[in-house]
Amino acid sequence: MRKHVKYVRLPDRSKVKLESNDPVNVITPDVRYISEGETIYDNSGYIVIVYDNDKNTYEEVIGILCAATACSVNEAYIEAWEIDHLGKSVVHHGSLQECERVAAIIRQIGIRVDVAQE
Repeated sequence: MRKHVKYVRLPDRSKVKLESNDPVNVITPDVRYISEGETIYDNSGYIVIVYDNDKNTYEEVIGILCAATACSVNEAYIEAWEIDHLGKSVVHHGSLQECERVAAIIRQIGIRVDVAQE
């Protein structure tokens, strides 16, 4: 049986190698299976920043973060807490195209969102 190898680039730019006997279908933007020794094309390097406002509730922010980024409710709650208490939070890392897509979804509820290079 063919062993599947998956390389994941972390936010600190380090690389993690994951191996499995079965392919796993996981929603992870900017990650793909590559062959051993193949050069990784890193198309990440952008972030989505969400800023606090007085309009949206925790429930609205948590809901839109889950919808936009496919994160867990727990992760979305932590990000909503950061937005509320720190004034902003980085809620997504990825390619420019992926971050613009995520930002467009989040903006639908009236939150200020920026996409920036890391």
